[in-house]
Amino acid sequence: MKVLIVEDEPKLAGFIKKGLEEQAWEVDIAFDGQMGSSLALSNPYDVIVLDVNLPKMNGFELAALLRRESIRTPILMLTALGTLNDKLAGFESGADDYLVKPFEFQELIVRLRALQKRNSESGPTANVLKIADLELDLNERIARREGHRIELTAKEFGLLEYFMRNRGRVVSRVDIAEKVWDIHFDTGTNTIDVYVNFLRKKIDKEFSHKLIHTVVGMGYILKE
Repeated sequence: MKVLIVEDEPKLAGFIKKGLEEQAWEVDIAFDGQMGSSLALSNPYDVIVLDVNLPKMNGFELAALLRRESIRTPILMLTALGTLNDKLAGFESGADDYLVKPFEFQELIVRLRALQKRNSESGPTANVLKIADLELDLNERIARREGHRIELTAKEFGLLEYFMRNRGRVVSRVDIAEKVWDIHFDTGTNTIDVYVNFLRKKIDKEFSHKLIHTVVGMGYILKE
């Protein structure tokens, strides 16, 4: 099982990570809400463990953001905020379970296993990214615009997914190289520009409303 821990207390995050790794689980840690958002939007996780009082973006805001982005990964809120109103806010923002600090580690394990099992037994859920009339189905690996299917290569699909997860934000060639190609950007190559042009021909060329835009000297942006 792969778990994301979003917790700003390094000692507690390290304690949870060590305990989960002893269960043979793979664990990533984010120490603030923005870092948690970046990891959750760009990596598949079985469960997310989420604190509420986080720097840059609190846990309620992060959970709500992930749900808006069609991320259906189960979320366990792990926080010192234990009033009924706090719990209601957590569930309303998109959490699936809520555990109050201090907690017994074995209870955390049981709850995470229950969330993972429930998620796997429920079968595939709708996981579709949308902007304007463009849809990207992450389960079926299909792109559609105005209802028409668009055939994409695996790399084009990955590039479009990255654009859609970062819609409205300028992404540089360095960002794309590291997140989509998983390499350090080589300024001597135009590979990324070539693939962006391939994608534009499929996504924008036959449609009057263009979605992929160049920001000179900075990179690209996907926006309505």
